[in-house]
Amino acid sequence: MRTIQTAFRAALIAGVSLLATAGAAAAQTAPSPEEAAARIAALEAQLQALQQQVNDLKAATAASLKDVRAAQSATTVSVAGGKPSIASGDGAFSANIHAVMQLDAAQYYQDKGLPAVIGNGRDLNNGTNFRRARLGVDGKLYKNFEYSVLLDFGGAGTDGSGTLQELWLQYNYAPFKVRVGAFAPNVGLEDVASTNGSLFPERPSPTELSRGLAAADKRIGLQGQVVGERYLLSAAVTGAKAGDPQTFDEQIGYVARAVYVPFKGYDWLVHVGVNASKVVTPAQTAIGGAYPVTLSDRPELRVDGAQLISTGAIDATGARHFGGELAFQKKNLLIQGEYFDLAIDRRNAGAGVTNPKFKAWYVEGGLVLTGEARKYSPSNFAFDGPAIDKPFDPKKGQWGAFELAARYSVSDLNYHENAVLAADRVRGGEQKISSVGINWFPNTVTKFSLDYLDVSINRLDPAGGATPLSQDYHVINLRSQYAF
Repeated sequence: MRTIQTAFRAALIAGVSLLATAGAAAAQTAPSPEEAAARIAALEAQLQALQQQVNDLKAATAASLKDVRAAQSATTVSVAGGKPSIASGDGAFSANIHAVMQLDAAQYYQDKGLPAVIGNGRDLNNGTNFRRARLGVDGKLYKNFEYSVLLDFGGAGTDGSGTLQELWLQYNYAPFKVRVGAFAPNVGLEDVASTNGSLFPERPSPTELSRGLAAADKRIGLQGQVVGERYLLSAAVTGAKAGDPQTFDEQIGYVARAVYVPFKGYDWLVHVGVNASKVVTPAQTAIGGAYPVTLSDRPELRVDGAQLISTGAIDATGARHFGGELAFQKKNLLIQGEYFDLAIDRRNAGAGVTNPKFKAWYVEGGLVLTGEARKYSPSNFAFDGPAIDKPFDPKKGQWGAFELAARYSVSDLNYHENAVLAADRVRGGEQKISSVGINWFPNTVTKFSLDYLDVSINRLDPAGGATPLSQDYHVINLRSQYAF
């Protein structure tokens, strides 16, 4: 448009100049009729030429605008980083195809002749399991909206027939985010980290115990977040999980997390955070009563689905957890840990019966031998897999990234386990796990990990029997994964 305006100005100036010249000449010598006609004809010719230039400029500008609009509306298809994507030219709409395969193969080494009271836990399954087998799509709508639809056909111990893993819609208006649907609410450092790039095949048991109260996968809820350069504040109200059996009244809970990065340099950072959840109304499972709350977990592996520590169902008015986060990263070294304090409020507790409290914590670390650093996500303030500087290519002498990992976790679900009053004691068991492993990332899509777990279970018989449910065992697990 500026070009058109300039052309008009040039035409007006030229016309005024010609008229001024003609006026001056007329003032000096009156032209003959033939000379006047010639001059008029010359002026008309110049005006016609200028008009043609203006018309040409209009046409060129219109064509240029048309090309821009066409480019903005054009659909693009790409496979960036192995992820198939479809997007509109202006970026307002997109759809990214997701697929995840995590195949575990494990060998358990247990003592022979374990007591029958342990049940299936005395002979854990040696074999394979598709831990995750996911298909889904996510993307943008009208620039400020994001969405995700994800199905999972994997499982714990056995493969699934397909369940809804995620289905949510999120509105972004920096620095605010509001999400509604079925998803995993933000409730901890390891909780929110992607399982595709995690240090070990499973989250530590302390994380699973805390997130299982009012958060965890498939949870239906409404979440709001404020995300800054160095901080994150998140809060959510949650209900049941998608796919859970129907109850008479669903659970209602709250989840919150606050994170801050107080120190940060070119290749290092310190992460601190707190998190909490509160079940204000447990799910009602029977007419007129029964509001059970259970804390339990499998020993950081899902090839066998047995849960070796469990509080059992405790009739409750509510439950809660408080947690603390701390992490330090320096180049290719990462150390992180979390501590959780958990409690259940009994319903209609008898005389001398108190509300049980439990604790759990873990510390883990990783060292990328090939020098790459694990990525720190600015959207959820958690760590992901390392960047791959040299993707696997034997012809170029490139082998991807290699990482050593170690973890120690303690989950104590015992409370007054030796109390004389049976109604007051909880014999959920204490679980200690030492893990070491090596991760190989050939590229950004594939990952292989070999892990060794030393598991120790210290548990008395919840039924009051004299034979404990304790055992120590070892397990080796190999995971094969691709994820895009």
